Amino acid sequence: MATETGTAAERRGRTGAVVRVVGGNFLEMFDFMVYGFYAHYVAQTLFPPGDENFALIMSWATFGVGFLMRPLGAIVLGAYADRRGRRAGLLLSLSIMAAGVVMIAFVPSYATIGIAAPIVVILGRLLQGFSAGAESGAVSVYLSEIAPPGRKMFYVSFQTCSQQVAVIFAAVIGIGLRVVLTAEQMQAWGWRVPFIIGSLLVPLILVLRRSLQETEEFKARKSHPSLGQIYRTLLTNWRIVGTAVMMITLTAVMFYLITAYMPTYGKQVLNLAPMDGFLVTVALGFANLVWMPLMASLADRIGTVRILVAAASGIAVFSYPCMQWLVAEPSFGRLLFVELFLGSLYGMWQGVLVGALVTMMPANVRTSGWSLAYSLTYAIFGGFTPALVTYLIQVTGDKAIPGFALTGAAIIGVIGTLLARKYLQAGETADAHQRLAAPARA
Repeated sequence: MATETGTAAERRGRTGAVVRVVGGNFLEMFDFMVYGFYAHYVAQTLFPPGDENFALIMSWATFGVGFLMRPLGAIVLGAYADRRGRRAGLLLSLSIMAAGVVMIAFVPSYATIGIAAPIVVILGRLLQGFSAGAESGAVSVYLSEIAPPGRKMFYVSFQTCSQQVAVIFAAVIGIGLRVVLTAEQMQAWGWRVPFIIGSLLVPLILVLRRSLQETEEFKARKSHPSLGQIYRTLLTNWRIVGTAVMMITLTAVMFYLITAYMPTYGKQVLNLAPMDGFLVTVALGFANLVWMPLMASLADRIGTVRILVAAASGIAVFSYPCMQWLVAEPSFGRLLFVELFLGSLYGMWQGVLVGALVTMMPANVRTSGWSLAYSLTYAIFGGFTPALVTYLIQVTGDKAIPGFALTGAAIIGVIGTLLARKYLQAGETADAHQRLAAPARA
């Protein structure tokens, strides 16, 4: 007998749509992760030789530059998706992303083309940032709109699950390269291999995404707002966007500190084996593949606020003590424990947050509102967090500084969640009414 989630054919159709839509999100995160994993090699190959610490900071700063383009991408591409459709927006963002991926994968070294090398990398990062400004938002909204009533949080969690798959994939490639190649080979050309793999995935993901159907919810609307109406609505709802920024601050700071930054942190700061950071990252990714949809499914039943407050409070309390314990006697075992413990709290938070943000946003600016809040936060906090932490460790000598940054971000996340309570509860009430009104299928 069919249930309110639909017939078997409908469920298979939704499952196929989930796979096709998250492919681009996977590629976006894969390339961001790869840059973070190999920032040290990028610094030595594509930036002027000399001061190694300065080159590394410049490499992380280039990583952050892409985030400056995210708000612009959110406004332009997010509004395009709200105006022309979820499918059209997803195809456009993926095409722009692909251009940035290829530029970084194949740029010659500084020794070959001089100052043009870092310029090309920066341009590639700007294109990636522009496309990423709307990619995650468009994916989250699409998943929410194809989800059956009462399952929206669970479905949207696959956006962030695809990012965990990207983390695992990038880390596994890193482990393989470490096993097969010498240090000299890694420095000479091995670090480019993951970027080239990302470039080769582009055609496949484009083909998959072209077969997506527009969501029924978007097609059912009698009219779609003009660009001017979208921007006016965003301005009118600045409080919702601002509250969302506070909540996303925790995600922006924490994700890059416990994933992209960790292999570099383990090697450069804790003096652990390069392999340790990659192995821990793989373990964290697998753990969150289970933890995130589980927490999202729980949020479908009990609501989002209690889960978000509990997760952010745990991060605020435990981050700095955990990092102090780690740096006191650095080891693979301690690094693994700290990463899995803090990562579980992150999975609890992020698995619910992405769906909560969709719930908060007005329907006619759902993609642009989600994307703008996310992009503004990452432009301010996310992309430059590794560079800032690297600098603060050098200045203060406190290797546990990442824990202090996480504590501050978590406090902001708690405050934002409490301010967003009325928006979240209103969205959850509307979803409950939709679930009750859904006609039973025989």
